[in-house]
Amino acid sequence: MFDIGWTELLLIGVVALIVVGPKDLPGMFRRLGQFTAKARGMAREFQRSMEAAADEAGVADIAKDIKNVTSAKNLGLNSVADAVKGLSGDAFDPDAARDKIWADRKARDEMGENTKALAEKRATERAASDAKVKELKGAAVAKTEKAAAVKKPAVKKPAAKAPVAKKPAPETKAAAPAKAAAAAKKPPAKKPATKAKT
Repeated sequence: MFDIGWTELLLIGVVALIVVGPKDLPGMFRRLGQFTAKARGMAREFQRSMEAAADEAGVADIAKDIKNVTSAKNLGLNSVADAVKGLSGDAFDPDAARDKIWADRKARDEMGENTKALAEKRATERAASDAKVKELKGAAVAKTEKAAAVKKPAVKKPAAKAPVAKKPAPETKAAAPAKAAAAAKKPPAKKPATKAKT
């Protein structure tokens, strides 16, 4: 713990025997043992309370999540390790590696030709379907234009409306007596005379 050897312990024991005396030495060792036991108990209790607080706070879960996130698998380092594993040691054979690279290239080129053929096939199918869609749209437009031309009635211009006669404005109370006075001044109309029968 403190990296104290047997010689240091023997030296401490001799000094304690001289300073304390042979009579009080066993009591001192007893008290020293009790003190160290209390100190260890307090340290153990403190450690347990800190672990309990960490468990309540979820520190273990956070540490586990961080460990999972920073793992070699999640960072993609396992594939690097696999690649290096094949290159390291006596197992590496340059000729076999070169042959494997050429085989991979050949397979990729063959796959490329198949992919090109599939892409060309899909392009021709797409062009045929686009042409069919244009043809159908043209036929639909022509059909609607023909139907519109047949159903189109002759446009009639609306007849001119006769002007509406305006109604005279209603008379006000002040205008009524003036009109009555004008009528009173007018001479009465003469009636034609009738001949008497005899």
